[in-house]
Amino acid sequence: MLGTAIARRSQGSRAEWLALSLLVVSVCINYIDRGNLSVAGVAVKNELHLNGTQLGWLLSAFFWTYASCQIVAGWLIDRYNVVWVYAGGFFIWSAATVLTGVSSGFAMLFALRLLLGISESVAYPSYSKIIAAGFPERRRGVANGLIDAGSKLGPALGILVGGTLLDRLGWRGLFLSIGMASILWLIPWASVAPSIQTGTEAKHHDGQPSPGFAEIFTKRSAWGTFLGLFCTNYAWYFMLTWLPQYFILERHYSTAMMAQVGSLPFWFVAAGAVVGGWLSDRWIDGGGSATLVRKTFCVGGLSMFAALFLPAAIVANPKAALVFMVSASFFYGFFSSNLWAATQTLAGTAAAGKWTGIQNMAGNIAGIVVPVVTGYILDKTGRFLLAFVLVSIIVAVGALSYLFIVGPIEPTRWSTHSERM
Repeated sequence: MLGTAIARRSQGSRAEWLALSLLVVSVCINYIDRGNLSVAGVAVKNELHLNGTQLGWLLSAFFWTYASCQIVAGWLIDRYNVVWVYAGGFFIWSAATVLTGVSSGFAMLFALRLLLGISESVAYPSYSKIIAAGFPERRRGVANGLIDAGSKLGPALGILVGGTLLDRLGWRGLFLSIGMASILWLIPWASVAPSIQTGTEAKHHDGQPSPGFAEIFTKRSAWGTFLGLFCTNYAWYFMLTWLPQYFILERHYSTAMMAQVGSLPFWFVAAGAVVGGWLSDRWIDGGGSATLVRKTFCVGGLSMFAALFLPAAIVANPKAALVFMVSASFFYGFFSSNLWAATQTLAGTAAAGKWTGIQNMAGNIAGIVVPVVTGYILDKTGRFLLAFVLVSIIVAVGALSYLFIVGPIEPTRWSTHSERM
């Protein structure tokens, strides 16, 4: 496996890299589970006699609880043992997926989507906490790059595998089979968990007290990362929710062609994340400062994405448009492999869970905003061009946030007193 090969070169402990390999698999499962309804939406709508508005509510329900529960998830992870908090969340979201397969109506489906969002809210704060505690600065680029690659491969595989299962087993079989298969992940996780560094007692791990949320909100760099993730997630959720429809409506691809082409940007983001993580770690290992390296990859990756993504909507030739699209996606991976590495260094083990929770809450507000704004633009103009312009502008703002609002990428000095909240 890629993680194992990199582990040997990076001389990390076997337990850390085995845990990371499991986390990469888990984030892939995470995105498959949250995206199943998008794959099966029409079949669910038809069988349960739902209208379009009801389906829209079901698709948005996940993001409401996922975003709103991030702060609580961050607090839980900084307060308790992260490996077991994460295991609990994983079990609940897998169970919610299984129960979706036996749902009898809108109300039950809606409740399960809310539960899915609540339980998956522990994911990114957990990843951040585990990497901050177990990986030094010079190894975090690859670690975060692999996690990010898993999050991008999830949607790509979700379309391919989910579509096949939907065709063969129906939508109920899709949810039942994936949910039950997901639960098996907990078996190897339970065997690895006791050996994972968690940093639960942060004061003994890196000399830093655990700050409260109020103190985190006083840090300028924190606000820079919050704004930065919202802006960059605006692009990510545009790709996740509207890009397939763009290929069909604007580029006039067939459904079969869309299924093939629609996954390409996600594969290229994943490739860019792994390459960007590896290059950034090599640079830091060679003496580059965390500030210079992380900001170069974050700002440079976002700038290249903004510069290449807009021409994809302008050029007339579909092949040229696709080249621009996948090139932009590759550079997005340069950013996404380094954004959490920057946060982990800034927050330290003491605050990685809380800071990540707040940051991910801000970032996932974009998941609520993007589908509505893009749909409004399409209704008013009949084209996607203005939506692409807006994505590029907002991503450029994200690049400026990392350049000017986020300060030096170095551990934050927290107050001498420790707070519970």
